[in-house]
Amino acid sequence: MVYKKITLIGRSTESFDDAVDDAVDRAEDTLDNVSWVEVVDQRVGIEGKEDREYQTEVEVAFGLE
Repeated sequence: MVYKKITLIGRSTESFDDAVDDAVDRAEDTLDNVSWVEVVDQRVGIEGKEDREYQTEVEVAFGLE
């Protein structure tokens, strides 16, 4: 099988883990044959003292038919 990788950025106001889950959930909802996810980068967006957004950049691999 041949695989293709794409980059997604997951977001959450709670945690990095939730941000990864956001990206994985979206990938599984829109792509077939999702095989693995690799976390590439993490960052926190700060819009104010109380408003933080956890972001994870992930590479999603899925098999091509």
